[in-house]
Amino acid sequence: MTEAADRYFWLWDTFFAFVYVSVVFLVIVVANGPTLAERAAAIALLTAIAVSYVFVGRPCIAAEEFGWRLNLFVAALFLCTAGAAYFVPITQYTFFGVIPLLFMSLRLAVAIVIVAMAIVVTILLSSAGEPPANPVNTAVAITISVIFSVAIGVWIDKVIKQSSERGELIKQLEASQAEVSRLSREAGVTGERERLAGEIHDTLAQGFTSIITLVQAAESELGRDEPQVRRHLALALRTARENLAESRALVAALAPAELTESSVLDAIRRQAAKLTEETGIAVDVGVQGERRPLATGIDVVLLRTVQEALSNVRKHADAGTVEIVLSYQEGSVVLLVTDDGRGFDPSAPTSGFGLRGMRSRIDQVGGSLSVTSSPGSGTTVELEVCT
Repeated sequence: MTEAADRYFWLWDTFFAFVYVSVVFLVIVVANGPTLAERAAAIALLTAIAVSYVFVGRPCIAAEEFGWRLNLFVAALFLCTAGAAYFVPITQYTFFGVIPLLFMSLRLAVAIVIVAMAIVVTILLSSAGEPPANPVNTAVAITISVIFSVAIGVWIDKVIKQSSERGELIKQLEASQAEVSRLSREAGVTGERERLAGEIHDTLAQGFTSIITLVQAAESELGRDEPQVRRHLALALRTARENLAESRALVAALAPAELTESSVLDAIRRQAAKLTEETGIAVDVGVQGERRPLATGIDVVLLRTVQEALSNVRKHADAGTVEIVLSYQEGSVVLLVTDDGRGFDPSAPTSGFGLRGMRSRIDQVGGSLSVTSSPGSGTTVELEVCT
């Protein structure tokens, strides 16, 4: 039985109790023909029905245990009802409660057969009593009872089936909701991992690479050019401090440290100046259109794209000049990073995180990224984000 059906089963308990009390009242007050012993026997049989319902029938029906115990209850129900009708014919009104119980305890077809048999037996037994009951009156009463009870029984059968189907549907929906929640959590965890991986690659990893390069450069100048050594070490120290600030911002899940104190354009210019100081590559930063404030997420994507593009120039391009153009257009902002380096084949497989992480970050803000390059002809990175 479904949870909803079990929750409202007390209504049936109330109905059956009402039928029992009403029939007992009829036996005691209304029935005049039967003797006191016959009335007592009828009441005893009715009470046996009530007791067997409480201790056997109801628990089996509620637990859907359609075995020998429930079959025994049906047999007792049948015999006690017929016996009570034999002693006191007016107890035939017990069928108002008995017939729904039969439909709840048996398959629909079997219940209809048992009900028909009960009608015949009850009419025969009630007509055989002393004084004999009027067969016509008995038939009319039983027919009315059967019509009502069969209708209720069929309705009960449909309600039980619908409740079971709805219960299964609810279970499926709950399972689906649990699965959606699980997938959402996994997607959130995966997204956060990708975000952290991108942040670490774009900031800390690139910063450490710069520190290593500067320290190696300083080491190569030891004993030959002390001012140059101090310059490399100063740049390495500054990069280390910037990395420390980025790591703190990353832990606090804040915007990049550079963007907390200045605009995205200023942050891009600092990245360009840093590349020039470290490598000697000339970097030109230009702006087109009227500058306007952008969402923090877009600022982060613009800055990280510039960082990744300049990191690739530093490590791979062997370029002499780099041009960065930030173009504010109607409804969008476009970033162009162009170098005159050796270029590469964009279709060739790569094992690094750079471009993949860049595309993943851009997808989060609904932007588009294109990388145009070929061996010997430089590289152009173009990013467009709707604002």
